[in-house]
Amino acid sequence: MLNRPLFFFLAGMQLLPSLVLSAAGATAKHEDTGIAIDTPAPQRFVARGSEIVDLKSSAPVFFRGIGYSPYLPNETPLRGDPPGDDTRYQEHLGLMQNMGVDYLHVFPMKMPPKFFAALDKTEMVYGQDIWIWAYEEDFLAEPFLAKTMEDIKAAIDHVYKVGRPDRLVLFSVGDELQADSVVRTDTRHPEVRNFKGKHLEVSNRTPTEIAIARLIDGAMDYELNQYGQRHLYCHTSWTHIGPITDRPDIEVPKENAINPNLGDLVCLNIYTYARGVRTSSPGSVTGSSYQGYLEDLAAQSAKPIFITQVGLSTSPFEPKSWVPGFGGHKVEDVASDFTAIWQDIRTAKGKEKFCGVSFFELQDEWWKSGEDPTDSTRHEREDPEEWFGLYEVGADLRLVPKGKIPETLGKLYKNQ
Repeated sequence: MLNRPLFFFLAGMQLLPSLVLSAAGATAKHEDTGIAIDTPAPQRFVARGSEIVDLKSSAPVFFRGIGYSPYLPNETPLRGDPPGDDTRYQEHLGLMQNMGVDYLHVFPMKMPPKFFAALDKTEMVYGQDIWIWAYEEDFLAEPFLAKTMEDIKAAIDHVYKVGRPDRLVLFSVGDELQADSVVRTDTRHPEVRNFKGKHLEVSNRTPTEIAIARLIDGAMDYELNQYGQRHLYCHTSWTHIGPITDRPDIEVPKENAINPNLGDLVCLNIYTYARGVRTSSPGSVTGSSYQGYLEDLAAQSAKPIFITQVGLSTSPFEPKSWVPGFGGHKVEDVASDFTAIWQDIRTAKGKEKFCGVSFFELQDEWWKSGEDPTDSTRHEREDPEEWFGLYEVGADLRLVPKGKIPETLGKLYKNQ
């Protein structure tokens, strides 16, 4: 559950030869998708009903993922720097392989060549998060949309110039929009409720959702025109602003809630202690409020659901008493908490609609939350954002497991 000011927005950007456009497997337009019948489907991972299918095997997938941002101490995206291009990726991807990870949810938009060289030596695939400025004054302001579209194009270009389009599952356009910005945008544009683009058509949506739809449509159109194919598209939201609205603790009025079902699939960051989740009814099998939220989400969604973030911060203490659960988790407890989360997902009513989960994150990130230029030089006790890793960073910059957390996730991913 992240507030990521300038971070990945500043860290991104770059072209490879165009691929052949194919309309094979095109998705029919209907209310559930909003995607036009003549828009080509992706070439490998496709959305079919409430499942993601890998055309290589013709089988539905459940991604066993991990969130990945490879910045190490004394490195930060706040200056616009990409992650280091060195041997760290052999170590990091090796650790993830050992845990049975098959999907990386990648946050920096400009991952370096040595990351992709290391990825080539694995069977793992990845999804590219495209973080947009979440605190915007007005998401429908034309200058904001124009600038954001250029950033999105640069992220797509980088995939084809440096990355691996054949290993890419999805582009996520935007991540955790802030409640104040959502309400402000909706208040300024009450008449904006419908959108018909080149590939995406939606109606009776909020003004902020229309802004997201415009960006997704533009991204899809750019990739198709520039490179002759497209991947899956989504917007990643968080439970604080919807889509489940009958909760007393969400941060927006019901009429402003965001439903992230504007692309091929629903991508949602769902933390156990998050607003909207902790006030949910007990689940049908485990009895947890987490499972209760998942079941309510599955019941209202016609599209595949990807839990794009879930995790726990092991900061030395919980600095914000008004945000219970945000920090202060004991390392020895997190492994059992991960097991409980996994059981919640895999036994939930409607579990067949979940196409994957990505635990947040591989290693602690010292550079958050960017309060000052020297933030990345120290591991701050009072900032839970710096402590979500399954691994801590050792003195030699090698990763050190936090107790049995990695081992436990490995057992879950490989054995169930």
